[in-house]
Amino acid sequence: MNRAGIALGSNLGDKSKLIEQARDYLKKMSLSDEPFLQSALYATAPQGCPSGSDDYLNAVVEFTWAGTVEDLLVHCQGVERALGRVRSGVRCEPRTADVDIIYCGDIVINTPPRLILPHPRAHLRKFVLKPLSDIRPELILPGQVKSVATLLAELETDEPEPICVSTNW
Repeated sequence: MNRAGIALGSNLGDKSKLIEQARDYLKKMSLSDEPFLQSALYATAPQGCPSGSDDYLNAVVEFTWAGTVEDLLVHCQGVERALGRVRSGVRCEPRTADVDIIYCGDIVINTPPRLILPHPRAHLRKFVLKPLSDIRPELILPGQVKSVATLLAELETDEPEPICVSTNW
């Protein structure tokens, strides 16, 4: 069993409802006797997305996962499909639901394009680090030497500051 950190995002449709539904799907997959952590909900500017993309809502959840990382990936992709995500092959395209594994315990996997853990750009993204620091500021991601809070504080990027829209969602 491992603690899994999952980044949630949406920039199409009823974004708040879709993020809540993604969280609820993941909550059902978690071990009920273990804590389910969720960050605040943040509005964030799209990064690397096609021109005209709407702002995102982003959050991070963490829970205990009893299966394999590969099974977790299948479940996360299933949540995306259940919430209407259609992949056209365009990188960073607008989406109803983005459910990305950031980490799963100390597991390191490098099997691109299918699965890379920890997420290869998590430590470079304010829209991931900010919500992750809400729930696990002391966490050191596999392959890093600094905590999430320190990575966030030292991050040099032109990415706008995420705006907290709800702490209770």
